[in-house]
Amino acid sequence: MSPPDAARYRQAFRQSVGSVWVITAAHAGQRSGLTATSVVSLSADPAQLLFSISPNASSFALLQAAGRFGVNLLAANQQAVAERFSGSTGAQGEARYADAPWRLSTEGVWLLDQAVLNMACDVSEILWRRTQAIVIGSITGVRIATPCPAALVYADGRYTQLTD
Repeated sequence: MSPPDAARYRQAFRQSVGSVWVITAAHAGQRSGLTATSVVSLSADPAQLLFSISPNASSFALLQAAGRFGVNLLAANQQAVAERFSGSTGAQGEARYADAPWRLSTEGVWLLDQAVLNMACDVSEILWRRTQAIVIGSITGVRIATPCPAALVYADGRYTQLTD
């Protein structure tokens, strides 16, 4: 085995398949968000999830100020949304919401129509670990699409979908 430098770490985790999520944040008339593959179920009772984010990310300050966020599991046909929210297209802030049907939920978070599922969350806790903040969210609302479309996944450095 070799020591886990940053390049080796990234190479190792590229071998796993991750669901593609978009986390939305809005506060004081500003919106932003990020693409994540690190969304994890934490507990069912109470319903909580967690994800990691760089404190330098443009949406982190909005998420902290708002105290709530939206979570959207992307469908296989929503790769363009993933790319905009990842920053790879250069889109920032409000521009990340372009060309997709978004709606403001009754919980006050932005959710993507036609996503596999959406969740509204309140920030429960933020834990700090080295260069990352781990956000624990209490889930306040869930919507699951019916029929449920195939999900977008990320593996080996590219977007794809699982097939039978």
